[in-house]
Amino acid sequence: MRAVLFNPSARAGRAAALLPALRSALPADVALHVPDSAEAALALLQALPRGSRVVAVGGDGTLHRWLPALIERDHELGLVPLGSGNDVARALGLDHDTPLAWLSHALNAPAGFIDLGLALWHDDQGRAHESHFISSLSAGFDAAVARRALDGPARLRGLPRYLWATLRELAALRTWALDITMDGEHLHSGPALFAASLNTPTFGGGMPATPGARTHDGLLNLLLAGPFTRGGALLMLPRLLRGSHLGHPRIRTQAFEALLILARGDLPLAADGEWLGLARSVQVVVRPSALRVVRKG
Repeated sequence: MRAVLFNPSARAGRAAALLPALRSALPADVALHVPDSAEAALALLQALPRGSRVVAVGGDGTLHRWLPALIERDHELGLVPLGSGNDVARALGLDHDTPLAWLSHALNAPAGFIDLGLALWHDDQGRAHESHFISSLSAGFDAAVARRALDGPARLRGLPRYLWATLRELAALRTWALDITMDGEHLHSGPALFAASLNTPTFGGGMPATPGARTHDGLLNLLLAGPFTRGGALLMLPRLLRGSHLGHPRIRTQAFEALLILARGDLPLAADGEWLGLARSVQVVVRPSALRVVRKG
């Protein structure tokens, strides 16, 4: 079975203007659903026959919220990327086309497997949480930026929105005391600006954070930064935008299968640009070939 789920809230509601064109382009045998909440979308996904081809119309946040049901029901995922950041779409080769072309490709092209990340984390009350992610898991500064970006000006989207949130967060710059173990070996102990785990080469609406990351190599990629002063962070931002940050002595990137982060104090946490909460410990593992996705190229 094939179905299209349209998130009318994508791009701060501006994606809804494309609904009539997409509706008129659908084949007669394809159902269109416009759920008005994440809960309604999850219920729809749970009700579809197992292994259905589901075309998600939205962005990274949409995919993140729908991941639990996509995984549980073993659905195939097609994507019409109408989000603000679209880092998943870039990784899948879907960043240069039109919505109707994306729709046709998502409905008809073959699907292949990609990896996912899984974060198992505990909050300051000791409560356990589990969060899958498709693009990135952010811990520290970049998670705090993601939280600010959610409340950013409606006129900004993608990279400009992320930059706005970044500058706001720089005004109250903090570091976090982290102890990090990667694949069983101790990697870092001390202050850090952030520790991001990426499945895609970019995050934050197109920042080339880990250019070597691939969605289907059985690995995630750590981007560890810091500590930085406010001035040092300001100087680093242009390098991150250009992808030239990897030569900096306080920036480290490395591929991994399992990662453990222990924090002394509350550590901001976000996944695929969606705010998760404040964590005291985070275990991150790759889930190889966990989702079937339509990609391009």
